[in-house]
Amino acid sequence: MNLHVVALFKFNENYLMEAVELFQTLVRETRKEEGCLQYDLIEDKDNKGTFFMVELWESEQHMNCHNGQDHLLDFRRDVSKILESSTQVYKGFKTL
Repeated sequence: MNLHVVALFKFNENYLMEAVELFQTLVRETRKEEGCLQYDLIEDKDNKGTFFMVELWESEQHMNCHNGQDHLLDFRRDVSKILESSTQVYKGFKTL
């Protein structure tokens, strides 16, 4: 069963360029992973500095493998220094 994930990131406007650079590497490398069906970064149109990562994984196991990848661990380490607030992550299975 496919797993849907949405992660919410909020940055101070002073760090937007740095955040986008970190996201570029993360997205590029994650899209190469086995089981990654979708991995898209969306910027909120009304709230500057707010981003959503919209993910679709072939299975929960594939997403769990993603969580141990070096590019994600590096991203988490680097992005934690510039986040305005804690990242919120929502996971679920399609119901309709």
